[in-house]
This record gives sequence, C-alpha cells and structure tokens, in this order.
Amino acid sequence: MKWDCVLDKEESSLTPYCADIHIHTVLSPCGELEMGAPDIVLKARQEGLNIIAITDHNSALNFPAVFKAAAGNPVVIPGIEVQTAEDIHVVTLFKDYNTISDFQLWLWQRMPGVQNRPEVFGDQLVISDKNDILCEEEILLIQGVGYSVDEVAIEAKRRGGLVILAHIDRPSFSYPAVLGPIPSNFPADALEVSWRCFPEEVEALQARYPEWTFIRSSDSHWLKSLCIENSSTFLLAEPSFDELAKAIRKEDGRKVLAPWPN
Repeated sequence: MKWDCVLDKEESSLTPYCADIHIHTVLSPCGELEMGAPDIVLKARQEGLNIIAITDHNSALNFPAVFKAAAGNPVVIPGIEVQTAEDIHVVTLFKDYNTISDFQLWLWQRMPGVQNRPEVFGDQLVISDKNDILCEEEILLIQGVGYSVDEVAIEAKRRGGLVILAHIDRPSFSYPAVLGPIPSNFPADALEVSWRCFPEEVEALQARYPEWTFIRSSDSHWLKSLCIENSSTFLLAEPSFDELAKAIRKEDGRKVLAPWPN
C-alpha cells in the first residue's frame, strides 16, 4: 500500500502497519459461514494485515477464538459493533478481553430478548480457534440495544475504549443517515468510511468533517472483502491497541498514513 507523505525525524523510527479494524465472524448472523477463526487469520496473513479487530454485532464472544488462532500474527484487538437504540452502528475497540467483556455485560443490561430465527437471519455460532461449534447465541444480535449512541460512546470511552462511527457514507445504520450531521463535540475518535465509497464522496465527507480522523475498514462478512485494499495503514512503534489509539488521535508522531492521512 502506498501513501503520500514524508516522515520527519521523530516519525522515521516508527513503522507502517496495515490494519483492518472492522471484521465479523460466524457469530454475526449476517456473516458467511466461511468467517471462521482460522479462516480469518489465514486470509489476514495472506493479505499482509498486521492488525485486525473482531467486531461482531453486539457481542465479543468469538474474539477468544480468533485471538488464539492468530497466536500474535496478526495482532487481534477485541471489539463490538454496537447497534444503538437509534439503529446507528458504532465500532468500539478495547485493550483486552476482560474490559470488553465488562462492556458487553453493561450493553446487555438493555438488550431486547428477541430470539434469533436462523432460517430468517442466519446462524449465530460461538466457535473455538479450530472452528468447533461451542454453542449458538439464541438472542438476535442484529437489533438495537436500549442505549443511545451518546450513551454507548460515553461508556466505551469511560472504559478506555476507542469509538468509531461506522460506515458514515451508508444510507442506513450510520449516524448521518439517522440523525443528520455529526456534532463536532461528539465523543468519537474516528469516522469510518466503507471501501465502496467513491473518492469524491470521501472528499465531500472530509470537507464536512475536517476535524475528524478518517479510516477505512472492510466490515467483512465474507473472506473476499477481507483484503489489504480495504484496510488502513498506520504509523506505529508496534502493532498494538495503545499504538493504534495514538495514531487515530495523532499523538507522539503516530498517525494514519493511508488511505486518508490525518
């Protein structure tokens, strides 16, 4: 992946890392059954991705499987794509599984009890690192929790998480589509633009939200879209959650290099 920038002296000690921080597994009912733990890891390695985040809908139960399958290559960050009460998708990332598990417990205090119908919505499989089926999640994951988008963002930040408004270019399940323009003081760290977005659309979004960091992620529900062309490149000291957070916030020389430098 190429980027158009010149590194200063401080930044020359840092290294570009490719990251895709919005990936679904077989736990998400809209995800294909090919999105198993070893399959995701193998595809990420083949694509040269250094960091991936597992961000199933309203649950982090398949993070351990992918984390174990990866064994550090690539680095796997725990995440949840929250569907808020307004039906806005928010990608939340955390440093470790204990923190995201506690966040999920908070989230599920207001999770509706609607049952999944696999024949309608798809399977919701909790798996091992070898793709053994451990159980099926019975509660439908693709429904809004009983927290507003502001409440979700504030709580995630309170727990040290990263908050990314998902696919803001989409006509559904995005902040602009549901509530209109994003307030400049909204407590998010970055705005995600989908890989389907045309360059002129991205330019218009950047002009509208000049204060924000923009990233691209695959939002993969199938392996074909899990590719380096749908990722972002970050300048980091090492591939880790803390370094990624610094890059998104443009701290200590860390930053986004591509596709849209911050």
